[in-house]
Amino acid sequence: MAEEDYGRYVDWAQMGDAAASANASPMKGDGKVDPRELKSQARSGVWAKSHKQRALVYQQLVRAIPCRTVTPDAEVYRDLMGDGGGKRQASSLPLPDFVDGTPVPRYCLKAEAMGAAHAVISCVASQFPDISFCPALPAVAGLLLHFSPDEARCFEAVSRMLACNEPGRRLLDQTFLAYESSCMTFGDLANKYCPVAHKLVVATATDVLEVYSDWQRWVLGDLPFSHAARVLDVYLVEGYKVLYRVALALLKFYRKQKMAATGGSGKQPTPVQQDSSVVRADIQAFVKGIAASVTPDKLLEKAFSIRLFSRKEIMLLHLANEKSLQQKGITVKQKRRNVQLAVNADNFSSEIVSAKEIRDIWSWIPERFALCQPELLFTTSTHGCSLNRFYSHCEGHEPTLLLLRTTDGEVCGAFLSTDWEERKRGGNKLSFFGTGECFVFRMKPEMERYEWVVIKHPELASGGQAQSLDMLEDDQPGTGNDANSNSNAEANAHTLPVDPSGPNASDRLSPFLAARHFHLNSRNTSMFMAGNFDSIIIGKRERTRPQNASFKTPDSRWTNQLLSHHR
Repeated sequence: MAEEDYGRYVDWAQMGDAAASANASPMKGDGKVDPRELKSQARSGVWAKSHKQRALVYQQLVRAIPCRTVTPDAEVYRDLMGDGGGKRQASSLPLPDFVDGTPVPRYCLKAEAMGAAHAVISCVASQFPDISFCPALPAVAGLLLHFSPDEARCFEAVSRMLACNEPGRRLLDQTFLAYESSCMTFGDLANKYCPVAHKLVVATATDVLEVYSDWQRWVLGDLPFSHAARVLDVYLVEGYKVLYRVALALLKFYRKQKMAATGGSGKQPTPVQQDSSVVRADIQAFVKGIAASVTPDKLLEKAFSIRLFSRKEIMLLHLANEKSLQQKGITVKQKRRNVQLAVNADNFSSEIVSAKEIRDIWSWIPERFALCQPELLFTTSTHGCSLNRFYSHCEGHEPTLLLLRTTDGEVCGAFLSTDWEERKRGGNKLSFFGTGECFVFRMKPEMERYEWVVIKHPELASGGQAQSLDMLEDDQPGTGNDANSNSNAEANAHTLPVDPSGPNASDRLSPFLAARHFHLNSRNTSMFMAGNFDSIIIGKRERTRPQNASFKTPDSRWTNQLLSHHR
């Protein structure tokens, strides 16, 4: 049997001094390491001396990951994608939307290896339909391909990392909610464990959360290969917390470099605040060029010198931030942001939104409806601006999606969970109806979704709907009495899933989430739908804010489309 080539995809000419590891023999026998020695060997860099040794240890570590019973393996990949013997073109295998535009890092790989990495990630997308957001996947696939004899074995390693089902352990974030809470958790940790560097970022960046949204990419993507491989050694042994440690160490080194650039004096000059994108680019450039000043050993030494840093603390912060984000409007862990099975770009046509935008909207709606194909019910370009005609076309259909475009080019809309025929229950009076699944959204000038409102003081809603609408106006999260607050969101007394005995929302925020520089949008809206002979209201009465829709007809100032879900 021919010996497997673990350097098949490696461009040794780019490896520099590390090229000497190509011909180095494994330490012993089959290259397996005593599990009791894994941690010490990973941190000390023993495996870096032999490329094959590292590849064999990676196989040992990946196979030891507890996984779901049904986890796709190398044979599944070969059945779907072939043996990967021929050269693949990366351009013919575009990366899925859930990587958020993150490319596969080169990592001293051959040019044709990029096509192999794209093939692996494409197959992962087909076998893991529940992944909705995983920007770290291209870097992980690229690193593992470096030490894999073929595409199928790389696919199996990635699959096992994604399918890990050990309680309390995760290796890769797979939803936007998990990823966003990890960014905020990193902010909490930076504030506690490297406060000087954190203060530098706060002072120089207009939006700290935007800067920290790159923290995973610093480690998995921007680090040079020699550093990233050493991080992967420890990451596969000790888990997710290693990424936090290394990112904090990078932040410390970045601050040290900025101090050295000012002359190294003890007195630091007053930082000049810049756009967050400038700070992000500056940190990225530093991380990419870190090999000039920091060795892999020095980076890991700094990372593991952070004391009193526990997995339990990370888990508690992550859960707190995830819960806080849910209260801010992210209430559903989306199964897939790009619902390609439901929204066919070739068959979809709209004057208001693009195919990509409708897929983004489709990812927000409840999953039982997201699997259905949209059907056009009403559009002003064809049916005119008669509200009675609008009702006649949409009655009998539920749920529906309403899209609006103003003469100023702004685009907004609403997901309407209930049949518009229910508006007739109140006779000639405006009566509100719907469910907690209703929401309004805005696509332009910026994309934002607004959930139903969370009441701070639910006891105020006990006196009936009319009373609660008036009394709650000054108690909504994010509202106030200043000149810019023209109105506040309303709430219906029978739709308050809030525990009166529970703590206030502000008490549940992590320290960093509550900081002023996070600028998180706390404006929420209620779930109301209403309509009569001269107006439609979604969200509240006619005193509107951006997150509510209210319009009258006949009126030619807006363009309207109504979609229904058709199985």
